[in-house]
This record gives sequence, C-alpha cells and structure tokens, in this order.
Amino acid sequence: MAEDVQHQQKSSFNGLSKSAKAGASKKLVIKNFKDRPKLTDSYTEDTWLKLRDAVSAIQNSTSIQYNLEELYQAVENLCSYKVSPMLYKQLRQVCEEHVQAQIHQFREESLDSLSFLKRMNRCWQDHCRQTIMIRSIFLFLDRTYVLQNSLLPSIWDTGLELFRTHIVSDAAVQSRTVQGILEQVERERSGETVDRSLLRSLLGMLSDLQVYKDSFEQRFLSETTRLYAAEGQRLMQERDVPEYLHHVARRLEEENDRVISYLDQSTQKPLIATVEKQLLGEHMTTILQKGLRTLLDENRVCELTLLYELFSKVKGGLTALLQSWREYIKSVGAETVCSPERDREMVQELLDFKDQMDSVTQSCFQRNESFINAMKEAFENFINQRPNKPAELIAKYVDSKLRAGNKEATEEELERILDKIMIIFRFIHGKDVFEAFYKKDLAKRLLVGKSASVDAEKSMLSKLKHECGAAFTSKLEGMFKDMELSKDIMIQFKQYMQNQTEPSNIELTVNILTMGYWPSYTPMDVHLPAEMVKLQEVFKLFYLGKHSGRKLQWQPTLGHAVLKTEFKEGKKELQVSLFQTLVLLMFNESDECSVEEIRVATGIEEGELKRTLQSLACGKARVLNKTPRGKEVED
Repeated sequence: MAEDVQHQQKSSFNGLSKSAKAGASKKLVIKNFKDRPKLTDSYTEDTWLKLRDAVSAIQNSTSIQYNLEELYQAVENLCSYKVSPMLYKQLRQVCEEHVQAQIHQFREESLDSLSFLKRMNRCWQDHCRQTIMIRSIFLFLDRTYVLQNSLLPSIWDTGLELFRTHIVSDAAVQSRTVQGILEQVERERSGETVDRSLLRSLLGMLSDLQVYKDSFEQRFLSETTRLYAAEGQRLMQERDVPEYLHHVARRLEEENDRVISYLDQSTQKPLIATVEKQLLGEHMTTILQKGLRTLLDENRVCELTLLYELFSKVKGGLTALLQSWREYIKSVGAETVCSPERDREMVQELLDFKDQMDSVTQSCFQRNESFINAMKEAFENFINQRPNKPAELIAKYVDSKLRAGNKEATEEELERILDKIMIIFRFIHGKDVFEAFYKKDLAKRLLVGKSASVDAEKSMLSKLKHECGAAFTSKLEGMFKDMELSKDIMIQFKQYMQNQTEPSNIELTVNILTMGYWPSYTPMDVHLPAEMVKLQEVFKLFYLGKHSGRKLQWQPTLGHAVLKTEFKEGKKELQVSLFQTLVLLMFNESDECSVEEIRVATGIEEGELKRTLQSLACGKARVLNKTPRGKEVED
C-alpha cells in the first residue's frame, strides 16, 4: 500500500510547473570533508537545532543565518553517523507542525470566495517553494536513506502528503476551494472575465495532491450538466435552429479552450461528452423536426455542414439525421411527382432537386456513403408513387432536348443533360412505359427530320443500351438502320425517275419502315390527289421490282409536305403535315369550304380533322380564316 502511495506521489511531482521542477531537481555540490566532527549527543542536538532553525526561517520567509553549503554538510555528517531515521522523523514532524498551523487562516468566515481562493493559492505556492528549499538542504538524506527505503515517501512527496492531509482534505476548506473554483468557471461561462492563471494554479494543486477527480471533477461535471441542460431547454425555444447550432459550436469551442487553459487534460473527454449530450443529444429530434427542412429548402450549406459535424459527435446522431434526410427527400419528391399541375416542370424540378441533394452530400455530409444510398432509395421510392407518368414525362423531356431548335447551345451541355436524365431514369420501375413514349417521339424526330443531332441521338441510345441491355434498344437501333437504308433507296429512286418518260413536278421522298421496329400506327384511308396516287404507284412498282414478296402499307398520318403558296403580301413556303396539305389544296378550287365539305373531300377522320383545322385556323400563324372566330372548331 505504501509503495502505491509513493508511486502516486512521485507521479504527482511530474504535474508541477517547469520552474518548480527545476528547483526540486537542483543539485548541490558535495564536497568530501576528511575531518568530520566526532559524534556526540551534544553535536547531534546542536546540529539538529541549527537545521531546524534553517527550516523555520524558510517556512517563515525570513533570512537563514547559516551558509547553505554548511547546512548541506551538516545533513551529510548526521547521515554518515547513522542517525538518518531520527533526522527524517524530526524533519517530517517540523514540517507537519508548520502545515497544521496554516489551516487557521482558512477558518475566517468573512473572506469572500475570490479572496479565499487567492489566499489558498498563495499558501500552496509558498508551500511548494519552501519544500523545494528544504529538500535542497536535506538532499543527501533524500538520496541515500529515503531512496534505500522504498516504503518512505521522498521529502517532496512528504510535503504533498502533509498539505493534502492537513489543508486540502479538511472538509470545510476543500468545500470552499472547490465551490470557489466552480463559481469562477460559471462566471466565465456567463461571459465575465476571470483570473485564469489563478484557476490553473489551484486546479494544478488539486491534481498534484491527487484529489482532482474526487473533490473537483465530479462536482464540475455535475454543475456542467445542470447548466447546459437548462440552457439547452431555454435556447431551443428562443432561437431558430441555425442560430442554435452556431451557439452549440461556440460552447464546445469555449469548453475545449478551458481544458487548454486551466482544466486537467483528463477532464476533456467527459466534459465535451456532457456538453454534447445536453445541448445536442437531448434535442436531436427537435432540431431535426424544427430546422432540417428549412436548412435544406434554403440550401444553407454552412449550417448543414455544422449540423453534420455536430451530430456525428453524438451517439445515434448520424442515424437520426440520415432518417430525417431520407424522409425529407421522399416528402419533397412526392410533392413534385404527385401534383398533376406541376407535370409541365416535373422533370426539370427533379433534375434540379437531385443536383441540390448531390451538392449537400458532397459539400456538407462528407460524401458519406450511407447518405448517398439513402438518397437513391428515397428517389426510387417517391418517383414510383405515381405509376407511368414520370416515365412518360422523362421521355418527353428527352424529346424536347433532342429535337431541332432546342436552346441547349453546345453538344457538351446536351451530353451533360442526358447523363443527368439517365440518373433519374434509373430510379423508374416502368421502363417499358418510357420505351413506348421514347420510341414514338424518336420516330417523329427521325421521320420529320427534326432531330437536333445524330450524334446526340446515338449517344442517348448508347446510354440506354448500357443501362437496360441490348434487348431494350434493339428496335430503336432498327429504326436508325431503316432511315439509313431509306436514304440509299431514295438515291436509286431518283435515278429511276430521271429515266421515266413522264417526269413528275412533285418531288417524292419515301421512308421504308420495318413494321416490327416502329410504333404501331392505326391505318387511315384518306383521299389523296390523283397526281400523288400516281406517284405512289410509280414508287411501289420500283420498290417491289427490287424486293419481290414484300408488302407496302402507306401511313398517311406520318407524311408531310412543303407547299408553295401566294398570299397578298407575297409568296411563302409552308411546311405542313399530309392532312394539312389535303385541306389547304382544297382552297386551290374555292375561297371557302365548310367543315363537312372538307371532311367528305379529304376522308380525314373527324377528330383528326378538327385538330388539323385548329392548327391551320387557330394557332399563332393562321393560314386559314374561320367563321366564327375562336379556339374551337364546330361542325
């Protein structure tokens, strides 16, 4: 047991300031005197009295009457005469009596808290200085007799033990000391300036005396819990979440600074854990419910980063944040996807939302894999809450970007948009719905020659193939092959027409489509002008002459034409569908026609006819006048 005490006391010496250590380890020169005085009771008594006077002078801060070297030699002489046990015992007794006498100065009730602390600190500093001085005189005793007796504490450790036993272990003194320190800390936490060097010295004393943990740390942590529990409750009601997060960060910084300035290093971990628990752990749900949506809606990067950093310190913090993050994405996404009135902007909003969430995971959540996966799960969840519609709208969005005339300036920008689209596309379960709409729009772009870029088209096809496999894109690739084969056939047909005896004044272009590749179109019989029918028959004869056994089925719904027209303002060329062509050609024969007359003459189905007439008479560029005016075409 005594060995343990001694070991602890030796390690406590290591906690002293550098100046104290330097003094404690100072060596005196040992001279070898040949002529030693003879040992007599009288000599021993006189020598001890001389040494005791020197010790008393040191303790009372008065001048020492004897030369230090002489005193050191006296100790060496006594030790040589084997009276070390007596010398050690008497020295301890003198020191103990002096320390016991110091307790009275701390009994004054009239002393205020700060004055009490200053007096305690002065007493401690004096005691350390005196012990170092006494040890330097009795260094020979310390390094011979004490060193050889492992059960005996060194002179320095004896000094610590006496101060601990008679001063600091006194219940009233310890209570006032600790209470005073706690009051100073609380004042500093309230924003007041305190004497940090005083606190550092006193807490160093408690640490050196090995009562820091039991006497101070437990009460300090208890007070810290009480303070921050109350502060957390109050500020959660008074402040908004961004302000509260910055307050917590500032508090943690302050407490870490306290550890550096005057608290023992061992206090850091439990102290910071206490602050984090009271200001964060107890309020995680409230912080997330009250503030996460606002932070994400407003894209508060700084506060989101801080939120992640703070929650990562608290047990269960990141799990709670992850769950709320997932729910937020589902909620915002569902609002976008499940609101038909937002269909027009849905895809662009989803792309922007995905960009924003990606940015948050990159900039604020340290690219945490769990958060990235949670985001993917959430997107997949909400985008499939409304079956088929997102797939259709994504296909139409791609069409708007790949169609000629779209405002995306460069191919690089277009490629970047297609990459983003593919990320959203991955989340969709109904990929067959996307394929159906995509195929229909692609057919229109190819047949009407409205594709912005063949390279962009093929790039998109490559992305779909990579994502969904070759089976998914085989028909789409077949459509491109048909278009290329049709170009070759038309070159041959033009050469064929040049050899005809009756050349036509209409230039015909035909696309030969393999029925299985293209969307299915409802056959519609319309009444074509005789010269068109004649040209169709010429082509049929040419084509079947080269490919016997094949069957051609004309699709008037996909046809288009360029008409030369004369208005009062001058000549124009109109790019129109085949149905529009049939309607407009009627006005070569008469200035006005009824809806019924047009229907009978053209053979166009009623619904299709009304749409065709609306496009000619009710659009921005009105080619025909209608009576009465209006947006609807009546019978």
